[in-house]
Amino acid sequence: MNQTKYIFVTGGVTSSLGKGIIAASLAKLLQARGYRTTIQKFDPYINVDPGTLNPYEHGECYVTDDGAETDLDLGHYERFLNVPTSQANNVTTGRIYLSVIEKERRGEFLGKTVQVVPHITNEIKDRMQLLGKSGGFDIVITEIGGTVGDIESLPYIESVRQLVWDLGENNAIVIHLTLVPYLAAAGELKTKPTQHSVKTLMESGIKADILVCRTEHEISEELRNKLALFCNVKREAVIQSIDASTIYEVPNLMLEEGLDVVALKKLDLPKKAAPDLKHWNTFLRRLKNPKHTVNIGLIGKYVELQDSYKSILEAFIHAGASNETKVNVVSIHSEFLNADDVAEKMSGLDGILVAPGFGGRGIEGKIEAVRYARENKIPFLGICLGMQMAIIEYARNVLGYADANSTEMNPETSHPVVNLMEEQKTITDKGGTMRLGAWKCNLKPDTLAYKIYGKETISERHRHRYEYNSSYVAVLEKAGLKASGVNPETGLVEIVELENHPFFIGVQYHPEYKSTVENPHPLFVSFVAAVVKTKKK
Repeated sequence: MNQTKYIFVTGGVTSSLGKGIIAASLAKLLQARGYRTTIQKFDPYINVDPGTLNPYEHGECYVTDDGAETDLDLGHYERFLNVPTSQANNVTTGRIYLSVIEKERRGEFLGKTVQVVPHITNEIKDRMQLLGKSGGFDIVITEIGGTVGDIESLPYIESVRQLVWDLGENNAIVIHLTLVPYLAAAGELKTKPTQHSVKTLMESGIKADILVCRTEHEISEELRNKLALFCNVKREAVIQSIDASTIYEVPNLMLEEGLDVVALKKLDLPKKAAPDLKHWNTFLRRLKNPKHTVNIGLIGKYVELQDSYKSILEAFIHAGASNETKVNVVSIHSEFLNADDVAEKMSGLDGILVAPGFGGRGIEGKIEAVRYARENKIPFLGICLGMQMAIIEYARNVLGYADANSTEMNPETSHPVVNLMEEQKTITDKGGTMRLGAWKCNLKPDTLAYKIYGKETISERHRHRYEYNSSYVAVLEKAGLKASGVNPETGLVEIVELENHPFFIGVQYHPEYKSTVENPHPLFVSFVAAVVKTKKK
């Protein structure tokens, strides 16, 4: 292929219809046919990235190898395609405007009046083609955040219109995802919201090439013909996306509907071989036919919104399938957990994961959860802040340092076992200034960490400011809390673990970010295996 082809995915009627899952599913099918495919997300909010957003606002912040703080949809892209994403795969309005304003300040527009058209739209179009021009991909799928008709989405929709025109016939297509709701009172599906959504898109100068219709009920042939006629698309291009029991079924559903075939036809590309989904379907079969069931408590302070821990939940699905085990994740709010009720709330749990987070709210509950897991020999995994809570708990309850804490929570503590990194102490800007992205870690032989990974050096993704205070490593290690992984450049401890425990390990990084369908993360796989083994006893 000489020219990269582009697919744009827009949404209408309502948000949260699953544009990211449809984009990832189509990408998976195209990849399985032999096409080099990637996906990028353009978000209309004015934050430069989601790094400073509360998880309640936008779900989890997903981090790439190159340290980009991105939208959680990039996690879906990686989990489906098993290909790393980067800074280029997620762009926000804030980043677009920041770039244009910086260019204006440098005088790059030669005194011209800077406007949305052409300056903002040109910047968006350049970003949309960045991956395509790299030479690494045959097809680039671009998901446009929000819904058609939103004020903040208008520059993106206009950029798509221009780019479809610029690239010419058969080089770019638009897939529009809409809702076909079922009205119980009338007892039927309604197409009018979709018609209005497509009309809004056409008013912006864009004709949908493919219509993907989210629905809870089967769409009849009659309704498909009606949608094709009134939405100005071919009948074959009306694709049903019915509710599935798991997002990992969607590629197969889209294959049945012929979404990939229609897209390739409109892009004037050969179908090549039928998609090879053997590994994918093996995973699905194991996921749907578990031999064991375990209950694992997720101790966090954002548990009301499941998207706050999206990658962790998905990593449990991958690890569960790998172990032929159904993992029931029991969400427990750490803010309402204390020494008096921890035993009651932890009863019935086979494993405990203490989740990442920022700030002091709910940390005492997390520390109690760690103590309960340690003392009752319940398999334990602590991630990022979860590892730091394990260090604090050990310092307090084993070494007797009653006020041991992180200086993030208590700057006056006499035992700052977790402390701010030196290079962080002079930083005032919050956005993009943490330890971010992939960092190496050397594993010590004869440790649980080494056994899990099976190699001496690993690379994992980080997102934090505070670290295990090196001044306390020796004394805690002597007391039994082993430092089993260390960053070779900084000497900072990345992993702690306990011997004489079924499974007790805390990691400073975020293993969940690297778990995919094809490569479940070994830390989660080993954790679930330990939970199953302990429960059998």
